[in-house]
Amino acid sequence: PSPALAGQATRVAKAAPPAAPAVDASQRHTRWDFGELPELLEIRRGGQTLIGFPALVDDGDAVRIEVFDEPELAQARHREGLRRLVALQIKDALKYLEKNIPGLQAMGAAFMGVDKERGGGTLEELRQQLLELALDRAFLQEPLPADAKAFEQRVADGRGRLNLIAAEIARSAGAILTEFAAAQRKLKDAKPPADVAADIAQQLQRLVGRRFLVETPHAQLQHLPRYLKAVQLRLDKQRGDPARDAARLAELKPQDQRYWRLVAERKGVQDPRLQELRWLLEELRVSFFAQELRTPQPVSLKRLDKAWAQLQA
Repeated sequence: PSPALAGQATRVAKAAPPAAPAVDASQRHTRWDFGELPELLEIRRGGQTLIGFPALVDDGDAVRIEVFDEPELAQARHREGLRRLVALQIKDALKYLEKNIPGLQAMGAAFMGVDKERGGGTLEELRQQLLELALDRAFLQEPLPADAKAFEQRVADGRGRLNLIAAEIARSAGAILTEFAAAQRKLKDAKPPADVAADIAQQLQRLVGRRFLVETPHAQLQHLPRYLKAVQLRLDKQRGDPARDAARLAELKPQDQRYWRLVAERKGVQDPRLQELRWLLEELRVSFFAQELRTPQPVSLKRLDKAWAQLQA
C-alpha cells in the first residue's frame, strides 16, 4: 500500500473511498467467517467509522478486525491474529504439542540464565516461543492466506507437519541454549579484563535475549551455536595473547557502537540492509577471534564499510 495512505485510520467515513467495505470492530471471530480482507477497510467503532489498513487482532480466545494507520503495524498485528485463528482450529493438536516438546525441561534450565538482570527466562516463556515459531513455520509462510478457502487449506496442509517442525525447532533451540550456557560458564571462570568481559556479556545478551527464538531471523538461528562457540574460543585465546585480543577489540568497538547507535536512532525498526550489517558484525567477530570456525563468506572491515556506504546511500 502507498505510504501516502498512512494516517487515514483516524479520519471519518466521509474521507473514505466509496469502495472500502465496512465491518463492526466489536465483532469477535473464532473461524474465518468474515470474507476476504481488502487493502483498505472501514470499521464501525461505537458511533464512529474509521478507515485504514485491516488486520486480524489477537483477542485471546478469538480475533477481531481492526484498522491501523501504518501498513507495517497492520502486517505485524495481522500475523499475530492469524496465528491465534490457526491455534483455535487445532486446539487438540496444540494441547498435545504443549505437553510433548522434546527436551523442554533441559532447555528450560539453560533458559533461566537468559536475561538474568530481570530474573531469567521461564520455562513457560520458552514453551510459548517454541509454539509460536512452530505455528508460524507450519501455517504462516508467505504469502499469507487472504480468504476462508485459502486459510482452511493452509490449516489442513500444516497439521501434518506441525510436530516435525516443532521437533526441529526444539533441537535448534537446545543446541543454542547449550552453547549459551557453556559461554556463560567460561566467561565467569576465565575472569578476563573488564573491557573484554563487558564486551562479551553484551554480545551474549544480544545473541540470546529473552525472545531470541522469535526475534532472530530464521536464516540466522542456525548460526547462533557457531557465534557462541566463537565466544568460548575467544576466551581461551585471550589468556594466551591478551594484546592481540585488545587490538581486535579496538578495531571492532567503533563498528559495533556505530551500528547500535543507528538501531537506537531508528527505534529498533530494521530493514534488510540494517539486518545484513547486524550479522556481518557477528561474522567479523568470528573472523577476528575464532577463525577456525570459518565464516560462510569473506568478511572484513573493508566489506563492513562498503555495507555502511550502501545503507547510507
